[in-house]
Amino acid sequence: MTERWLYAWALGSVAFGGASLLVPLYLVELGATPVDLGLLAASAAVVGAPGAIAFGRFANHVSHRRTLVLLTLGTVALALGAIPTLDGVAAVVVANAALWLVVGGVAPVLTMLVVDAAPESAWGERIGRMNKFQGYGWAGGLVLGTVWPFVGGLFLPDAAVTRTLFWVLAACATGSVLGATRTLPAPDPEAHVTDDRRVRRVARLLARSRRGVRGAAFAFSPNRLYWATSGLCLGRLRGRLDGPLATYFVAATLFFTGFAAFWAPLPLFLTEAEFGSAAVFGLYLVSSLASAVLYEVAGRLVARFDVRILQTGALTARGLLFPLVALVVGLGGAALGLGTVALVLAAVGVTWAVIAVVGTAIVTGLAAPGVRGEVLGVYTALGAVAGGVGGVLGGWVATFGYLVAFGVAGGLVVAGAGLVWAVGSVGGESVPLVDARPDTPSYRRSGRAATDDER
Repeated sequence: MTERWLYAWALGSVAFGGASLLVPLYLVELGATPVDLGLLAASAAVVGAPGAIAFGRFANHVSHRRTLVLLTLGTVALALGAIPTLDGVAAVVVANAALWLVVGGVAPVLTMLVVDAAPESAWGERIGRMNKFQGYGWAGGLVLGTVWPFVGGLFLPDAAVTRTLFWVLAACATGSVLGATRTLPAPDPEAHVTDDRRVRRVARLLARSRRGVRGAAFAFSPNRLYWATSGLCLGRLRGRLDGPLATYFVAATLFFTGFAAFWAPLPLFLTEAEFGSAAVFGLYLVSSLASAVLYEVAGRLVARFDVRILQTGALTARGLLFPLVALVVGLGGAALGLGTVALVLAAVGVTWAVIAVVGTAIVTGLAAPGVRGEVLGVYTALGAVAGGVGGVLGGWVATFGYLVAFGVAGGLVVAGAGLVWAVGSVGGESVPLVDARPDTPSYRRSGRAATDDER
């Protein structure tokens, strides 16, 4: 299999990354309220999660998975072309939900094609490269949004700059379809991955792979969600969610909700503070890149330090940084606050790198052997559900003031940090939290390799 299709996938990811922020900014232009922004974010999370599962399971039973990828990419192009023709807030929210339904669904299907077309020994490398190109594309979409107001402003009226960016992104999605038509692999349907053990292996590879640029503002990946829940058997979890693990799940519910409550009204807050669309795109890009470059560092920290301390510290810092954004803008304004806000959001991105990597390590370490796959699936699904709840909460609370909204978001995160700290002493005993991967010191010291179920 040649890898020219990766360039087509990266071009499609440009459209995804640009749309992730362009749609909220367009909604702001239409006069959206914080509640509207919250509903926009929540609806994307709510449909993206089941969309990934539904598309993946459908693709798992058909032989024309390549065609399904092309159709969903084509739908993205049509949706991006249609949204700027809509003038109603409700219509844009519905169209955006449809957009993220197909975006959430296409990634698991593409992963199927990647692993179906390669021997199992090559899966890790193939998935890693796919994620890397997707990250490049997503960052490219944010870069495009940053520079387009200056480029488009040279020959377009101000009112048309945002709408034309939609069509530029639609052209990227169309180019992705054309490129994928020529290069996307078409493996033998008989070689499709359906075996439970192989599905669990794909889920592990996705969980350990380096997160893309998207991770700074999105708490879950639809691709990971599908594979992590493919072999989910809730019956096997009965009696396995003990005190420490249940406590951590409650903590995760709090901090994932807090994350979404912060990001949902942020575009409107920055716009009302007189940051232009280019500045808003640039701020998101800074935060996203800060998290992306720190994932490998976070992975090394997991192997050297107490993960409970790492997670508690990162969550506490993030919870304090959320309201700091409102304070910095309030004190300095757009002119003086841009650089400072960029530093604060970069710090927010750094904390996400630690939280994402360490969170997987904690859940794996707390889960009983034999159900680690199911527990990780529940953890991933929890992020999706909390994202929907947090989006609505953040939009509603922002009607009382952005400092209040960001303060509530930060408070939820800090409360989650407190519960993470309590995990280490639930029931009066110290709970060992380790990264249960076979390449970490804890496993090397044990003198054995992990079984497929343990991984």
